[in-house]
Amino acid sequence: MSKRDYYEVLGLEKSASKEEIKKAYRKLARKYHPDVNKDTDAPDKFKEAKEAYEVLSNEQKRAQYDQFGHAGPQQQGFGGGFGGFGGGDDFGDIFDMFFGGGGRRRDPNAPRQGNDLQYTMVLNFEEAIFGKETDISIPKEEDCSTCQGSGAKPGTKPETCQHCHGSGQLNVEQNTPFGRVVNKRVCHHCQGTGKEIKEKCPTCHGQGRVKKQKKIHIKIPAGIDDGQQIRVAGKGEAGVNGGPSGDLYVVVQVKRHEFYQREGDHIFCEMPITYSQAALGDEIEVPTVHGKVKLKIPAGTQNGKTFRLKGKGAPNVRGYGQGDQHVKIRVVTPTNLSERQKELLREFNEISGNDPMDEHEDSFFSRVKRAFKGE
Repeated sequence: MSKRDYYEVLGLEKSASKEEIKKAYRKLARKYHPDVNKDTDAPDKFKEAKEAYEVLSNEQKRAQYDQFGHAGPQQQGFGGGFGGFGGGDDFGDIFDMFFGGGGRRRDPNAPRQGNDLQYTMVLNFEEAIFGKETDISIPKEEDCSTCQGSGAKPGTKPETCQHCHGSGQLNVEQNTPFGRVVNKRVCHHCQGTGKEIKEKCPTCHGQGRVKKQKKIHIKIPAGIDDGQQIRVAGKGEAGVNGGPSGDLYVVVQVKRHEFYQREGDHIFCEMPITYSQAALGDEIEVPTVHGKVKLKIPAGTQNGKTFRLKGKGAPNVRGYGQGDQHVKIRVVTPTNLSERQKELLREFNEISGNDPMDEHEDSFFSRVKRAFKGE
């Protein structure tokens, strides 16, 4: 089977720098190292990445590879998989010691914190403003109650691994350019636990953990906004080997409201008024999330004018005061007028004059008029 291009293996262009080559290799090594990845093709991908790195990280071998392809390194005694140095893993293991692959390993029997969990909660607009308390159900991994987390069938218990004698590690000797090196590897028979389960628990099938639906009480604080999250400590997955539980993160999504819009702690809305209300002034009722309030519209209010209702917005989620509600006025032009209404408007137009730009010298309309005249 023909080999893949080394640059393709590392996901790099031929112009890649040494630092980019090292970074790409380290990323793949962590992903496919047999100690952390149990997929059947992980060892082959790990070896492939190491082989590519060994050639491309060496200036002389990289130059030969760029010129001759895979034949270049092989002619210099570096055959497929670097067999010239004695075996399948070979020279690359030296680098594993520096990049975390072959050095000090995490003890699989040591206490480990459980995984964090994430839950998305959808709220309506008012629930986000005032907060709420509710129960949610989430899937969590917990120690199997049948075997108490041991993974062994009740009445039996895990036995000491016969291959590593309970150490969880195996010694692997390798020939390198620097002599014979002995590396410690996680025992693949017991996955580093030092124990083997001869008779597996019928409930968890030897895993020691099972998935369960757990009900958790959640308190949503008033003023929370779309995209914010709440951390519930210790409500994630159970820890391993006596380690602490992970955390639960509740991510909030807030539904859009048909009338209100929100920006931070402030709420915005539009209120329609008639032409006569805008011209003569009026007092109108404005809905807010805190109830209806009265708003005085001064005579001569223009379309687009914004009024502020202090303290009628959302509470700050951290307790720093209260936002405001901003009301934008939209003057509605009447349609489907009766003949009498049209007659009155014509009369009003004759009395007030035809040209609104004559109204005030410094008004918006007067500035428009001067612009038309080129003044």
